[in-house]
Amino acid sequence: MFPPTAPLAALIGWLSLGFLSADWTTGNWVEEEGEGPQNDQGTPHPKKPPHIIFILTDDQGYNDIGYHNPSIRTPTLDRLAGEGVRLENYYVQPICTPSRSQLLTGRYQIHTGLQHSIIRPRQPSCLPPHLSTLPQRLQQAGYATHMLGKWHLGFYRKACLPTRKGFDTFFGSLTGSVDYYSYGSCDGPGLCGYDLHDNEGVAWGQQGRYSTLLYTQRARKILEAHDPATRPLFLLLSLQAVHTPLQPPKSYIYPYRHMFNVARRKYAAMVSTVDEAVHNVTYALRKLGYYRNSVIVFSTDNGAQPFTGGSNWPLRGRKGTYWEGGVRGVAFVHSPLLKRRRRVSKALLHITDWFPTLLGLAGGNVSQSEGLDGFDVWPTLSEGKPSPRHEILHNIDPLHNPHTPPSHTLTFDTAPKGTPRQGGRLNATKPTKKKKKRKKKKPPKPLAKPVPRPGGRSRDARGSRQPTRKHRSKIQGGSKARGYPLLRDSPDEQNHLTSGGTESGFLQGSRSRRPPRTRSKIHTRSRATGHHYQGDTQPGPTPATSHNNTNDTPVTGQPPGATATLQWSQHIFDTNVQAAIRVGDWKLLTGDPGHGDWVPPQMLSSLPGPWWTLERTSTSSSSSSSSSSSSKAAGHKNVWLFNISGDPYERWDQSAQRPDVVTALLERLAFYNRTAVPVFFPPDDPRADPALHGGAWVPWVEEDEGRGVEEEQELYRGVYKQRRRKKEKTKMKQKQMSKLNSYVLKLNNQLSSSLV
Repeated sequence: MFPPTAPLAALIGWLSLGFLSADWTTGNWVEEEGEGPQNDQGTPHPKKPPHIIFILTDDQGYNDIGYHNPSIRTPTLDRLAGEGVRLENYYVQPICTPSRSQLLTGRYQIHTGLQHSIIRPRQPSCLPPHLSTLPQRLQQAGYATHMLGKWHLGFYRKACLPTRKGFDTFFGSLTGSVDYYSYGSCDGPGLCGYDLHDNEGVAWGQQGRYSTLLYTQRARKILEAHDPATRPLFLLLSLQAVHTPLQPPKSYIYPYRHMFNVARRKYAAMVSTVDEAVHNVTYALRKLGYYRNSVIVFSTDNGAQPFTGGSNWPLRGRKGTYWEGGVRGVAFVHSPLLKRRRRVSKALLHITDWFPTLLGLAGGNVSQSEGLDGFDVWPTLSEGKPSPRHEILHNIDPLHNPHTPPSHTLTFDTAPKGTPRQGGRLNATKPTKKKKKRKKKKPPKPLAKPVPRPGGRSRDARGSRQPTRKHRSKIQGGSKARGYPLLRDSPDEQNHLTSGGTESGFLQGSRSRRPPRTRSKIHTRSRATGHHYQGDTQPGPTPATSHNNTNDTPVTGQPPGATATLQWSQHIFDTNVQAAIRVGDWKLLTGDPGHGDWVPPQMLSSLPGPWWTLERTSTSSSSSSSSSSSSKAAGHKNVWLFNISGDPYERWDQSAQRPDVVTALLERLAFYNRTAVPVFFPPDDPRADPALHGGAWVPWVEEDEGRGVEEEQELYRGVYKQRRRKKEKTKMKQKQMSKLNSYVLKLNNQLSSSLV
């Protein structure tokens, strides 16, 4: 052996010194994807903006996920939610377009002009051009942005397409509902076209491939082509599932063979396809090096439609309504960057909060987007801090006003003692003819038990009959469509629909106890006075039967036979307008909130027939029948108040007991209404017919046609007001003509009798 030279000995000594002084507690940065040392709670500090994967499902209800309903098999979603943060006080909008617009703009729909309904395929409408979107702001922050799946935010111009709204690439459908295999979409009989697009061109040749699987495969290709170490990624996976039509692969139906209802069975199978898609995406995130520095958000866009297999049980209402079943969303956040994981959050959150939250997490400047209605809730999600949000404006829809107020109402006298009333005590006056008729009527026989009879007509303490709403809805069946199925968004999409807390203590709402007896004086006020808005309620059942109350009658806590209805001053807010707001624990609904039954999964009906008849506005036969039946059962009631924390299923209407809360929330609605922009809901454009464009749904207005997007939208401002005025004029003329005809007929009869 040769003795080591002096330089070699020095090198060995230097290496041994470095080996002994190495810090073995520091993580391997190469293996941990560039993460630095961990904090006390074991959560790594991200040295660069995280990758954001937002998974948005369609029409998934509260009862359509495994951790709410074990009969639904979603092991991947259950595991991700269990290891992350489950959001159990999270709200979305009741239908597709408003939820998606608020996600991408961070603004309530009253601030984008999309208050009414959805954007139909032939409507020349889309997101306002002057509002920046979340992907646009993320692009400015250095993100690569990609979108897969359903758009449903308008496409009549190329300026409305996803690639013009901030996404580098887009692969999916532009309309609201397409066939899962043929990618055909219809906007009524004979108006069908192909709807699958790759960026700004039509993606022909994809028929026969299941859309959920197709979008998942494209997501994996995007992840493989992107380098996670060089640039952050934003991926919006907007799945078409579990929207109609119910077309799951047969292999997914077998695990649900025990379900008696066919629609429910297929719907559950489609939820399982979503679970597998999420599994494949998260597996790719882990394998390709994204997961350690990623944030995964899972959310639905609205509640489920029980007519087509979904379930919101035990919540009230359905998709397209402002009851909890329509707006309470299923959601969770999963990320290694969360400081407090494996927990359930009951902080009040809304879909508009994702804009500032994700933008702030990406390192963007949120202050550059003025007028946002969302809040940065990352401290709430990550650390469990209180939510900065104290109220949610669900919507104010001035075009949805189907009911006329009743002629006589009751009012609470909430004025302090000694305050003079106009006209003193006002009594409801009725025409003399009605009085004579009422005298001739025999008084009803009193019942021995003034308890509502289940399944029939109930009587109050005075013996007057009160109609009760039937649980099951009558649905007209239809024949199966051939070729492209006649697909529309669900039945209620046409029939529906700056935060800050108040300092009033009662708005925060303690846990709801049994409603106390009201001590307010009740006076009748005729419609002729015109100083109040109407808000009738029916005589409520006794507290003992309140849990089985399926009508809109409140539990008043009053003696049997006592009736109480509400009225508020006109200068506050028109309660005939469809609106809903949540402030603290209190939720107020006005106008027509939509179908308000509780639908257990075992009572689901079969699939309805032609989709387009179920999806028109409230003037359609099917939609109006459901809304009118509920309105008749409520006696044209137009005000509801619930304490959601104590009554999450909305069974006890407290509007009669808490007029102070109702007044305060009406003032908040009036405040928001003053900030609203005009509704933009243009009529259908016949130029959008796919037959004119090679059989596909594509933009039909050229960019160089003269008018820009803003000018195009201004063209249709107030178009529905003009239509209403014309209708009112024609009705007045018809009434005048009918009166004239009746007068002439009477005159002829008198003349003929005199001649005889």
